[in-house]
Amino acid sequence: MLFRNLIFVSLAPVLIIAFYIYHSDRYEKEPLSVLLKALFTGALTIIPAVIIEGLIAEPSGAGEGLASAGYTAFVVAGFTEELMKYLAFYFFFWQERNFNEKFDGIIYAVYISLGFAAVENILYVFSGGMGVGFVRAFTAVPAHALFGISMGYYFGLARFDSRYRILKLMLAFIVPFFFHGLYDFLLMSKSQVLLTVFVPVFIYYWATGFRKISKLSDASPFRDSPGRRS
Repeated sequence: MLFRNLIFVSLAPVLIIAFYIYHSDRYEKEPLSVLLKALFTGALTIIPAVIIEGLIAEPSGAGEGLASAGYTAFVVAGFTEELMKYLAFYFFFWQERNFNEKFDGIIYAVYISLGFAAVENILYVFSGGMGVGFVRAFTAVPAHALFGISMGYYFGLARFDSRYRILKLMLAFIVPFFFHGLYDFLLMSKSQVLLTVFVPVFIYYWATGFRKISKLSDASPFRDSPGRRS
């Protein structure tokens, strides 16, 4: 019973967000096989991420204070994890034949992020228990999805518009990396001042995420068709 409950609290937020993103696609639903591929690819990215994080993490007790929190948040966690997701998207979905509208970029990036979040969440919940699962259901899991929205947004723009394409591809990494790093830094800082900033920052993430979803879900697939790509 406990095992089943832990699995449920670990995966429920992942499935809810996946369902919402899937149904936000107004024009052409992505094939189930592609969505499963994105989830599975994202889940696999946790392997190199954990290895790299272990190699570049500060030795236990080596650092304290905001500098140490910043390094761990931005370099160890934010940079490594978002880079792995970025590479997964670029190598496995950038040339995906079903990537035929801008909003598909958000779908693929979010599903990759949810695959990563699912494995990470299982590890944390089985280690910390149901309480950890409930907290992460409203924080860490949605955060990964929101980082994915930003990544996919810029991938979607870059795919169908050659103007400033390199810049958009760069932003597809830089924005989620910064968002992820700031999210972790505010929590790791152990500063009461910075922790009070966390709530408005997280609300801002939600607001920008919904705005990006709305903007690309309303984009006409006729304008975004591969034949119009340059």
